[in-house]
Parts: sequence; C-alpha cells; structure tokens
Amino acid sequence: MSEWQDPCLPDGWRLKVLEEAGSTNDELRSCGDEANGLVLLAERQTAGRGRRGAAWLSAPGESLTFSVLLRPNEPKAFWPRLSLATGLAVAEALGRFGVEAQIKWPNDVLVRGRKICGILVEAAAQHVIVGIGLNVGTREFPDGLEATSMSLELGTPIERSDVLYQVLKSLVGWSGEIGSGFPDLLERVRERCALSGESVSLMSGERSVSGVVSGIGEGGELLVVTDDGEEKFLQAHEVRIRR
Repeated sequence: MSEWQDPCLPDGWRLKVLEEAGSTNDELRSCGDEANGLVLLAERQTAGRGRRGAAWLSAPGESLTFSVLLRPNEPKAFWPRLSLATGLAVAEALGRFGVEAQIKWPNDVLVRGRKICGILVEAAAQHVIVGIGLNVGTREFPDGLEATSMSLELGTPIERSDVLYQVLKSLVGWSGEIGSGFPDLLERVRERCALSGESVSLMSGERSVSGVVSGIGEGGELLVVTDDGEEKFLQAHEVRIRR
C-alpha cells in the first residue's frame, strides 16, 4: 500500500484505497453524498463487472481497478457521453507513456486490437460513477482472451500511481466537455475510433444487428450501415468486430 501513501492527484480530488472490494462501483455508490472527485481504488476486486454484468479480472498489484464519483454540471441527458469522455481520457493518458490506443465504442480501449481497458458508467440521481479497469502490469491472460497491458506493450514495468494520475488528469478535462464542448471531444474520439470501416455484429436490446460502421454521429451514437440502410445506435452491447 506504500505506493499510494502520497499520490499525485488533480486539485481537490481524493483517493481512498481498499485492499479488497467486491466492486469499486458498488463500494463508491455508498459514498454518494461525497463531493465531486472521490476516487476509490481496490487492490483486489472479487466481483468486478463490465457492461451487462460481464466479469472483469483484477489481479492484485497488476491492474488499476478504480471508480470515480463525478457530479456533472451538464443536464442528465448528456451524462451517457461520459463513456466516450472516459475512453478518450484513458487513450490520451496511455499515449503519454508511448502506448497508442484506440476507442472501441462505447466503453473499451484497445491497443493493436487487444483490450487494455474497460469502462462502466453508472448514473444515480445526483451523481455519476465511472468505473475503470486498466491493465498496467499484467503479464499473462487466460487462453482465448484478446487482451494486453502497458507492461506487455512497452516491455518494462510501469508505476501504477503515475498512470492513475495521468488518467485522472485527462478525465478532469474531458468529463467537463460533454455539453458545449462535445463537438471537440467527439472529433478526438472519431480520430481514435477502432470500429470505423469495420464489419461488426451487435446487440441492441433484443435485436441482433450486423453491418459496417460508418462512424460516430453528432450525438455520440454509433452509425452502422445495414441491409436496411444506415442506422443509429445510442446504446448497444456485445459489439464484435467480424473478421
């Protein structure tokens, strides 16, 4: 835990570190009366999850598994845009370490087509919880899992506290751009979009859709050209690139 004794954080932000937690999003939910910028980090997460309840693996000392409590000033209708803002923040932070990353709409960050980070944004009445699972020092993954880590990409160990600060530094900026600043945020996301031009299959509600991604729309929606023409998806899960 000495790694976190004197962390560098954005002004006014606070860090709470737990040796173990079921889910950092769930743990942080009980701190809903806290001010903007509370970060809850778990060294070991036993019930971590991604979108639709998918499990998120978290090895002690290897990953950054944390959640951030945000109180956006923008209308609640804009809060879902925080998924893209967070993906951009992570990708931008990774770039500062020499790891070039892309954003897989709506909630993953990829490096060379392999997942390095998962994001889960959950809104409450007065705040938003942004959960981030980032592979920093992980060296091995289960068979069949297309994943990577910063250490594998760079061939050298990385200080997790340095990575955390860079992610939070970018998140401070981009989380404030989901309103009037969204066009600029969106342009940056489009530049890093891993799905543009790719043939994909996805689930939207109970509907299965296949097509080619033509880009990201003005509201942050995924644009997919199907047999019926171009369709817009504000939400989807299980977005898969078809090889």
